[in-house]
Amino acid sequence: MTLHREGYKYIALATVIMIVAAVASVNYMPESPLMLGLVAFINLVIFLLWFWIVAFFRLPSRTHTTGDSKIICPADGKVVVIEEAVETEYFKDKRLQVSVFMSPINVHINRNPISGIVKYMKYHPGKYLVAWHPKSSTENERTTIVLGNDRTEILMRQIAGALARRICYYVKEGDKVQQNDEFGFIRFGSRVDLYLPVGTKLDVKIGDVVKGGVTVIGHY
Repeated sequence: MTLHREGYKYIALATVIMIVAAVASVNYMPESPLMLGLVAFINLVIFLLWFWIVAFFRLPSRTHTTGDSKIICPADGKVVVIEEAVETEYFKDKRLQVSVFMSPINVHINRNPISGIVKYMKYHPGKYLVAWHPKSSTENERTTIVLGNDRTEILMRQIAGALARRICYYVKEGDKVQQNDEFGFIRFGSRVDLYLPVGTKLDVKIGDVVKGGVTVIGHY
């Protein structure tokens, strides 16, 4: 396992804070047992925060699933929505929506579900409602990316949550992309929506725990 490049500055900052707190504790050790306990507790909290930040930006080694007819999950998390919905930004018709919620303990790398061309890409600034809020997909900070090939078109939407304050994306319109390559990263909790053609055969159900680049969402 390695660390994702998006986390370098956060990990460095957390490491400096932890070192400063440790040095301060040693050099200015209080005599009061109560204060000693408080200092120890603060150092423990700082260490746990440092550990969580390192874990958040982990880049685990995985054997990715591939297939020309397979739609691979773009993110780690849990399937929270499967329903037919009208997609109003690009397709402007009814699509099969599959939403994956990423908690703060999930890997937050986003991967291409299919190979193809980036047909559309747009970043939308917005609010930071909790990721499961019904209006988060239309009012929160988000990106919309459409991938297409000679067999299908899929819309992906990265949605920021209450903790996610930065959506990162690495593609632009016209780019040729490969299945499972990274297209983005969302920091500290969020959601990814997929809009698939109605009639797509799904291989997941609501409540399933999924892995980006590994779990097959469906077939076309």
